[in-house]
Amino acid sequence: MEEKEVQQTEMADSNATIPTDENAAGDTLLKEPVAEENELEKLTNELAEQKDKYIRLMAEFENFRRRTSKERLELIQTAGKDVIISLLEVMDDCDRAEKQLQSNADIAVQKEGIQLVFNKIRSTLQSRGLKTMESINTVFDVEKHEAITEVPAPDNKLKGKVIDEVQKGYYLNDKLIRFAKVVVGK
Repeated sequence: MEEKEVQQTEMADSNATIPTDENAAGDTLLKEPVAEENELEKLTNELAEQKDKYIRLMAEFENFRRRTSKERLELIQTAGKDVIISLLEVMDDCDRAEKQLQSNADIAVQKEGIQLVFNKIRSTLQSRGLKTMESINTVFDVEKHEAITEVPAPDNKLKGKVIDEVQKGYYLNDKLIRFAKVVVGK
């Protein structure tokens, strides 16, 4: 009999936790209003924090965009500064050569002085990455050459090749910056 009493007591305890109201939803006792409010407050705080991060990130990006735009403008304005500074020495040599031309009548000395200035210009530009394109006796290439005219080739070997160069082509750091204007044999 004692077993029966223990079972009845256990059933009475388990019946106490089950809702007996037929109109109440089955999970109403499981929901706690206090926990729901804490979770809503927590999500609201997280949302506010994410909005703040987003606004800061957008402001930082806008500042970055302005700064890089300003730096780019400055770079464009001073891009040739190094080349111009290196050519100032050549300009000084040109001024000295001009004075010598006016004061000295010896043509051989004048030619030698002018040739030195030309060589200095070439070496200065080459040190900055300028390279002359070799075109004469090469096959005509529309990617590198601009044909000014075609002339009859004196030899069959020169057909389709560059016979003469009217204006030199140039590379800057292995990038074509000016096409060579050439005469092509046909």
